[in-house]
Parts: sequence; C-alpha cells; structure tokens
Amino acid sequence: MSALEKITVLDVTHVLAGPFCTYQLALLGADVLKIEAPDAPDCARGRGPDTAANAAGLGLNYQTQGGNKRALALDLDDEAGRDIFRSLVRKADVIVENYAAGGMARRGLGFDALSKINPALIYCSLTGYGDTGPEAETGAYDNVIQAVSGTIAQCGGIKPGVSFVDYSAGYAAAFAVTSALVQRARTGKGCHISVSMLEVAMQLMSPEAAAVQHQCSVTREKESGIQSYRTADGQLMLGVFRPHQYPKLAKVLAQLEHPVAALDVIRSWEDVWAITEETKTQLAEIFHKRVTSEWLRDLRAADLPAEPVKTLAEAVENPQLKVRGYFQPNPDGTSETLPLTSFRMSEGGPALTKGPPKHGQHSVDVLREAGLSEAQIADLMAKGVIK
Repeated sequence: MSALEKITVLDVTHVLAGPFCTYQLALLGADVLKIEAPDAPDCARGRGPDTAANAAGLGLNYQTQGGNKRALALDLDDEAGRDIFRSLVRKADVIVENYAAGGMARRGLGFDALSKINPALIYCSLTGYGDTGPEAETGAYDNVIQAVSGTIAQCGGIKPGVSFVDYSAGYAAAFAVTSALVQRARTGKGCHISVSMLEVAMQLMSPEAAAVQHQCSVTREKESGIQSYRTADGQLMLGVFRPHQYPKLAKVLAQLEHPVAALDVIRSWEDVWAITEETKTQLAEIFHKRVTSEWLRDLRAADLPAEPVKTLAEAVENPQLKVRGYFQPNPDGTSETLPLTSFRMSEGGPALTKGPPKHGQHSVDVLREAGLSEAQIADLMAKGVIK
C-alpha cells in the first residue's frame, strides 16, 4: 500500500511549483485530480522541446510533473462549475492551489468558505510572497523571486539556469501537506497552509541571510577547498570543506611532489579563511597539471570529495541515477523519461504507474463518480462548463 493511498487531492495549480507539489503526492499514491479551465489549460502543457507534444498539450514541462494524476477540465468562473467543485471538496482531503493571492476566495472557494463544507480539509496555497504583507497580491515567477531574494546577486549577478525556487517551493508545500495530514490524524481538524516562494528562497540561503543581518557580518572570499579548478582536460569541483581535511589534501599534493605547506598547518575555520591569494593561485596551477580522472582517483583514495563538472547531458547518464531508478519511462509507452522522487522508502514508497493525462481526460469519469447523470454531464459539456 502506498504511503498516501486513499488520500484525495484537488490540484488547482499551474506552471511549476504547485504541479510539482501535487506530483510528489501522486507518486506516493494520492488520488490527485488536476483541475484546469476548459478554455485555459495549464500553460506548461505547451512548453518543451517537442513541438508536436506541445501542440497536443503534453509538453515536457508539464509531463515531468503530471504522472499518476487524473485531469478534469472545469470552469471555476461559472457557478455550475463552482458547485461541482464544492461537491468534490466534501470528499477531498487536500486542496493545493497557486492562484494569485485571494483568487480562489474571490470565487467563493477560499479556505474559510470550503472549510465550512469540510472541516477536515487541508488547504495549501502557494504564492510568490505569502498571503499577508504589502506584496501579498503581487504576482511572481521563479526568476523574479530569484532577483528580489538576493539569490542572483549572491550568484555573482548571474541567474542560475534552473527553476530551483519553484521546485523547492513545491517540496515545501508537499512537506507542509503531509505534516498537516499527520496533524489531522491527531486532531481531526484541517488547516490552511500558506507557502511563500520568497521565504523558500531565503530559506535556501539561511546561513548567508543570517550572516548579513549579524552585527559581526564580514565579507569573505570563497574558500579554496570548495572551489572548481581547471584540470588538464576539464574542470574539477573540490569538496575539501572542513578544516581537518586541508592537511589531508596537503598530504596528497606532497605525495605527488606538489607540496603546499600552507595547507598542512590548517586546524580551524580561521585558518581556512586566512588562506592567501598566493596559495590559491598555487593550487590552481597544480590542479591544471593533471587530468581530471587522475585527480579523482587520488583524492577519493584519500577520502576527499571531488567530482568533475559535467554538462546536464552528461549528468543524466550517471550510472548512479540508473541504479536508483530516478528516471522512469512514461507508463503510456511514449518516448519521455520522467523523474521519480529524490527519495526511496522500504515501505509505501513512490511509484510512477500512470502517464500524464491529457487536458480534461478524466472529466466524464470524475463527474460520474460524483453522482452526476449522463444527461447532466452532457449538458455541462454543451455549456462549456466542462471539457
């Protein structure tokens, strides 16, 4: 039995953060019902490298977080659609939504209204800035949150080429939802969860954010033991982090007839931070003398972490990922490889069993389960309330 089996989730999300949250829940066995407007499906359906898949509403940006879900195309701007949604809420465990702050409430579908229908409901809202404060109603995407959070400045003024705030926010939301489910098991009560992408970004920089607020704040150069170095044939990322590892590195270098005396006397963090530019230049020259594979062999033999700097195309072929089964074939038999969760469980763990659904693929099935007659369903479809 999967960990979240028999948990029903109404997924009113789009783009990345919200759908990624509900994908994690779906992989753990929850029945996730993705709800989209009949005339405005999730825009991620149209994004990805495959033009034909984009046109079919199965773009890869959508597919990587769409598996195991069912899809209902339902107009929440129509009162009939809202009535259907309320009927689904009565039997739901969780709602996850990432409308602009207050968007669901303005439709009469906010937490206060729906918790009266279902007091055990867990209602998770993901927004750029949270549901209170002067920026609560300001829209946001990953890139602008990276900007306002100081992330881009912290990265030397260059925006990282990945949407890590979105995905981290999705993880935060999934963690909050599962925590609320555990809490509900004790209290019988649901709750409202507010996830802020800005706060997620700040959390990802917790030591740095705390340091700039501290009265003893100082500016330090990047530590030499955790930098990347050019080798004779590529680039090596060194993982000599703790002070006691520096003398071990010194020993490796001395055995290779490249002694760096300054490393052998390091015993504390203050010593690490006092490493001179001259020593850093010396290290760069030494690492450039040998090929990456030789450095990996000798550093790992000394129990010092190091890895080659790989391209993404190289990284996805890592045998470690294959052994762990991180990438899974699309259960529908098409050519996509889709991600699993980043964890495994000895019991009740994640599994990808169904491919990402087309827009409104399960609308009729869901409404039948909700008790609507064939005539009612046909009428709703004719009026465009469902698709």
